[in-house]
Amino acid sequence: HKDAYQAILDGVKGGAKEKRLAAQFIPKFFKHFPELADSAINAQLDLCEDEDVSIRRQAIKELPQFATGDNLPRVADILTQLLQSDDSAEFNLVNNALLSIFKMDAKGTLGGLFSQILQGEDIVRERAIKFLSTKLKTLPEEVLTKEVEEFILTESKKVLEDVTGEEFVLFMKILSGLKSLQTVSGRQQLVELVAEQADLEQTFNPSDPDCVDRLLQCTRQAVPLFSKNVHSTKFVTYFCEHVLPNLSSLTTPVEGVDIQLEVLKLLAEMSSFCGDMEKLESNLKKLFDKLLEYMPLPPEEAENGENAGNEEPKLQFSYVECLLYSFHQLGRKLPDFLTAKLNAEKLKDFKIRLQYFARGLQVYIRQLRLALQGKTGEALKTEENKIKVVALKITNNINVLIKDLFHIPPSYKSTVTLSWKPVQKADASQKRTSEDTSSSSPPKKASAGPKRDARQIYNPPSGKYSSNLGSFSYEQRGGFRGGRGRGWGGRGNRSRGRIY
Repeated sequence: HKDAYQAILDGVKGGAKEKRLAAQFIPKFFKHFPELADSAINAQLDLCEDEDVSIRRQAIKELPQFATGDNLPRVADILTQLLQSDDSAEFNLVNNALLSIFKMDAKGTLGGLFSQILQGEDIVRERAIKFLSTKLKTLPEEVLTKEVEEFILTESKKVLEDVTGEEFVLFMKILSGLKSLQTVSGRQQLVELVAEQADLEQTFNPSDPDCVDRLLQCTRQAVPLFSKNVHSTKFVTYFCEHVLPNLSSLTTPVEGVDIQLEVLKLLAEMSSFCGDMEKLESNLKKLFDKLLEYMPLPPEEAENGENAGNEEPKLQFSYVECLLYSFHQLGRKLPDFLTAKLNAEKLKDFKIRLQYFARGLQVYIRQLRLALQGKTGEALKTEENKIKVVALKITNNINVLIKDLFHIPPSYKSTVTLSWKPVQKADASQKRTSEDTSSSSPPKKASAGPKRDARQIYNPPSGKYSSNLGSFSYEQRGGFRGGRGRGWGGRGNRSRGRIY
């Protein structure tokens, strides 16, 4: 019968009819002729590359029948390479074939996929990563065992040594979906992976768009992993020491993005989960100094009480929300910073700045409340009103935090939800008085605020929020990833071509 099977194998060199028959019969009798296994797989492979699309589809459909024993990784490798097909029916057949051999031997299949991710052509690598990021989560638990998940993590670490920004995001999606990494120690492992990728040991270069992009990409991946048990200390320290002092000189490859606000929002989100910090006082000082830059002193007054020709300083509410929140979070760890670590003159200067900011804030909050009064449902969904709603959240948050710092000694007890985050339901035990940022009643005046005088009428900057709030929905921003070519690494040293 060996001769008869050989004749079937030779059929791949015949006409369309012979090839169709060969595509069916080679896999059908494959298991009976182990000594002809290599020849049989190669013959089927020739059919997978035939010019006739119907022959190709037939041959691909039957490929899982060759996935026995030692042949399985090779079949997985072949199927992975076939993911580069641009014929949608063919592409779906390849996907289904890969999923079916996954259920036979997940580790062997992953071996084939990862060998192509590490060494295959760019289009194959890209589609194999996409396959893993979309299909892994659909596999049942009995297929994705702990051992299989460990294999995925080990192989992913090899790939992460040389990836683009976009590939990194996909791998984080793959890894954070693994059941074994849902634990505290699993999350910690992922944070360490991200920190390694962010290269937090390197000198930060604010004028290199790739360096800035890489740090922000990585930080965005880390933020959802932080919790009260998985600390953000390493990232917060790096931001305070290297990024904040260079805030004004940051460059980005993406147009129309307020890169400074992006950085401050990430710092604010991470500050809630910062653990014990080595150089806490010095980093708090850096944060405090940056906050002062956005908390102007009142313009000097002429003798008659009128403004001495100086323009009202612009109040950067969005920046101040982030910086004040971060300072409030880290300040809890060193509550005597404002009273013991600053000299009396500095503290007095800070209080004057807070007072001035609080006055402008009160006027703006009143204007916003008036503009939104009585509006519900559809009326609140217009672009203009959406901006006002967010602006009200920002100003209310700042108001609550300023009140805390006006306490003697300064207090760090209030809790606010950052304006771009969904509101968390408060615990029943939690006091919701002045902290209730959704309340419609006007906030009480800051107790240390000056009495109203002729100069207190503050005209808030018009259109201030329309440019700043466009990207407030954190989840919808993907600006840093798009069309950046090869991003973080050349990856030019990998071999190319078919390695069936």
